[in-house]
Amino acid sequence: MQQSRFTFARIKYRSGDWDTDQRMPSNLLNSLLEYTTIPLDQEEKIVELSSNDLFKYPFCYLSGHKLVQFSQQEGANFKKYVNNGGFVFVDDCNHDIDGLFARSFETQMSNLFGAQALKKIPNDHKIYNSFFKFEKGPPTTSFELNGWGDDLVHDYLKAITVQGRIGVLYSNKDYGCEWDYDFRNKRFLAEDNTKFGVNIILYAMGIHS
Repeated sequence: MQQSRFTFARIKYRSGDWDTDQRMPSNLLNSLLEYTTIPLDQEEKIVELSSNDLFKYPFCYLSGHKLVQFSQQEGANFKKYVNNGGFVFVDDCNHDIDGLFARSFETQMSNLFGAQALKKIPNDHKIYNSFFKFEKGPPTTSFELNGWGDDLVHDYLKAITVQGRIGVLYSNKDYGCEWDYDFRNKRFLAEDNTKFGVNIILYAMGIHS
């Protein structure tokens, strides 16, 4: 999984709606360009979960609103990818804890890694300090208090940890939609809300401050 340039790889899976928040990857790539000196591929790569191409990319993104039900090959690849050092950032676009995506994805993780594998991570985890500092843990999104989803602020993220490092980072906070805007509009924000995305990617790449 060694690459000289960072590629934002999005996982395409056969069930559900994998092709969400289409402007988000270019927004995060722009943030990496703005804040870091990491060599980048300028466009995201779509990768089939059932394909061996998955293993070319150390970072992958998976999201959706609907049912997540992996085929046998998809499940085998997901497990092998994570156990071999890959990092998957998974974001629930429904921003809830009991919706279809959340329930079905968590079931898939239980089936692949065991019922207790997906656990809350503490808010002082190094992913919150890998580049920018987030002293209170995961930043809140505007979607958490807009009356949709479960109308809660989720004050933690969950993860599957393999040999002391996060292999699957799981969010119910809908960061994908929060960051789904043209990067040129970032200048209108009082604070750049993509900074935590930079942290996630740098942590996944093994780059910590």
